[in-house]
This record gives sequence, structure tokens and C-alpha cells, in this order.
Amino acid sequence: MKKLKLEELGRISIDEFKEAAKLPACILLDNVRSLHNVGSAFRTADAFRCEKIYLTGITGTPPHREIHKTALGATESVTWEYAASPAKAVQELKGKGYKIIVVEQTTESTSLLQFQPKFGTKYCLVFGNEVNGVREDVIDHADLALEIPQIGTKHSLNISVCLGIVVWEFFRKLNL
Repeated sequence: MKKLKLEELGRISIDEFKEAAKLPACILLDNVRSLHNVGSAFRTADAFRCEKIYLTGITGTPPHREIHKTALGATESVTWEYAASPAKAVQELKGKGYKIIVVEQTTESTSLLQFQPKFGTKYCLVFGNEVNGVREDVIDHADLALEIPQIGTKHSLNISVCLGIVVWEFFRKLNL
């Protein structure tokens, strides 16, 4: 066994990425404070070819060196848009036919283990603020809340870890 060199990985170019079929999911960051978490979201969105990222509220936007530090160029490949109001952005996406899924612990959350995304459905995956989670006015517009089962003493994950797990599960379950 030997470690592959970068040129051996067969990565596509940014232009090829933009033209390639995408995972039928966009990511919406609801008031995410950490620019490192924003950069990580871009990198994960690139890795699994998510359609787009919506940066809302106080969430930082590119270009910013702290975002670029973790995004490693993914801000160039992944399409993104800023919206001041997370709730308004979710309403607009819902109007465009997206199923809104908040990743949050609620009284009606579904375990990520039990959830099966459907082919032909477009999803918007909403990830909330590091301290306060997804805003109530965003949850009010959600079609579903997903929760990652956890059995330790903590009941939350860092947003970048959570986002990676959820997007991977969508990718894996849709067999892409």
C-alpha cells in the first residue's frame, strides 16, 4: 500500500465540477458564527457535489481568509448565495419545491438512521448556530427535523462534523 499523490486522485476541475450532476441538496447555514465552520461547509459541499450553499444572517461570506483556510478553494467550485433572513430564504426554497430539513433536536425529530431520502426530491439541509441551533422561525417552515443519534454525555456535535455526517448519509443513501 502507498499513499496516493494529489495528481493520482483523478480530481475534476472547477469547470467540470460546475457542469457535473449534483447531489439534490443544498445547505443553508443559519447564523453560523465560526468562519472555520463556514469553510468546512464549503469543503464538504464540494466533496459531495451539493447544489449550493446559502449563507444567512450573521454567517460570514467569502472572500475571507478564515473561510479560505478550511475551504481550501471550495468557495470557487461551490455556488453560494447570501440572504439576510434565514426564515425568508427557507420560505423561498420551499416555494421552489425543496423539502426543508432542519438538523436539530426537536419533539418530532427523526433519527438520521431511520431517514431515507427519496429520488427526485430536492432537499435543503439547514444547520444552525453553534450555541442556539436552528432558529424557531426556520423550524416553523421545516418539513422534517433530523437528529444524529448520540450516546455520550454531550448532546451536540460541532456543526462541521454534523454537516459532514448528514451530507455523507444523503450521498450514501442515494447511492451517488
